[in-house]
Amino acid sequence: MAQQSRSAAAISKKKAATKLTEIGWCELVDIPSLGLDKVHAKMDSGAATSSIHATRIKAFERGGEPWAEFSFHASAKDHVIRLQAPVIDRRMVRSSNGKEQLRYVIAAQLKLGNLIWNGQLTLANRGSMAFPVLIGRRGLKRGFLVNSSKKWMLGKPE
Repeated sequence: MAQQSRSAAAISKKKAATKLTEIGWCELVDIPSLGLDKVHAKMDSGAATSSIHATRIKAFERGGEPWAEFSFHASAKDHVIRLQAPVIDRRMVRSSNGKEQLRYVIAAQLKLGNLIWNGQLTLANRGSMAFPVLIGRRGLKRGFLVNSSKKWMLGKPE
């Protein structure tokens, strides 16, 4: 029993020693796999999965694998670009208005501060939202602590 308590204490200390990067409720995110830099993103611990603004979504196959092509623009004043990414799933997601939607899920490399990870983004029309990218819990648990009273802690938009 004493051995088990020491093991639990060691694990607890190891977790406490893990350095979390403090970030604000909104930050600039890079998505290198899509060629996107410094995109405005909202941190949302209430959402499980991250999402990106996407319209005119078209599914296709490349080398026998499912892919999606979609239109993206960071803001109303930016020009629209077409992006492509491998599709890893289609899943039901409950949106902020409480309705469920079947969404494509793409694989993407994301960069927030100095941390780069391979993650997932759902394709959603976020045109009515203030931020074209939302980072959910699965992305935030990579080593971030969200300070909801601050924004742009990793760098301000130009």
